[in-house]
Amino acid sequence: MAIDPYYRDRLHLFNGFSNAQRAAAGGALEEAFQERLAAYGDDGPWQPPVDVVITDEVVDGPHGDIPIRRYVPGGAGRATAHPARPALLWAHGGGFAAGTLDWPEAHVVSAELAARAGAEVVSVDYRLADGVTRYPVPLDDVLAVWEWLVDKRSAVPGSRTAIGGASAGAALALAASLRTDRRADAVLLAYPFLDAVVPPLPPGVLTEMDVLPDVMRFPRESIDWMVENYVGRLDDLPELALPGAVPVTVDRPPLSVLLSEFDDLRPSGEALIAASEAAGATVRSRLEPGVLHGHLNRHPVAPGVAPSLDWLAEGLRAMEEHAG
Repeated sequence: MAIDPYYRDRLHLFNGFSNAQRAAAGGALEEAFQERLAAYGDDGPWQPPVDVVITDEVVDGPHGDIPIRRYVPGGAGRATAHPARPALLWAHGGGFAAGTLDWPEAHVVSAELAARAGAEVVSVDYRLADGVTRYPVPLDDVLAVWEWLVDKRSAVPGSRTAIGGASAGAALALAASLRTDRRADAVLLAYPFLDAVVPPLPPGVLTEMDVLPDVMRFPRESIDWMVENYVGRLDDLPELALPGAVPVTVDRPPLSVLLSEFDDLRPSGEALIAASEAAGATVRSRLEPGVLHGHLNRHPVAPGVAPSLDWLAEGLRAMEEHAG
């Protein structure tokens, strides 16, 4: 496959920009870069599905209040007709250092999955790593909201609850599922960032990605920065900081892994899929063709987004079918 023209034809917006130039030029160039980045990600208007009720709430956590956003299907009497509808805790990406509840990867994904799967979705605004706040604080936040959600649903017979996330949020979701005694019924990961050292992509994929500006790639120095900013060091990393290092066992919850085809971090997800298959654990996977890392941080009109959302929704609906 090739990079989808929808994405390739917008790359000219980054002409004249590189990470080195941004670092050297300072604020003026950075402002211009952010404007170009916004234009690159502009997919036009989007509105949440009309039958999804959205509320902002707060959950108590070990480091203080944790903002969450809940998405509950409420149309056609579904809220009362299906009390055991599936639920999902979702964590956005951003290299552990960026991201908000308003990012498409949080807001659009959560609303669309609520509608497509008939599921309650809770998006968590975990604390970000900033050089002072570090591991395990973001994980503590995700874990606290996970345990709150599972406890809240425990009184509903037959309820099924999943945990998931995108990129760095996928690492937090997987780590939380491994750290808690409240077992997830499924784990859903999108283009996960799970390893401090990521193997290279196949040569043909790398050749196609040569057209991408370095601001859209994950070279070794970029990965090192994310890890050091999150953990505070590059050596002797805690196993759950980047949980690709945790050995896979057959009794793990069913796993769904969505990959972006043109993504330097793709081998991290592929390694987890292979390890899961080798261990005999339940795993399903999808490689979304033609898209780049973070393709869910767009609207459903962008190529690859709607099929990916439908595929993730299938993983949630499968829990409900199993419960029935």
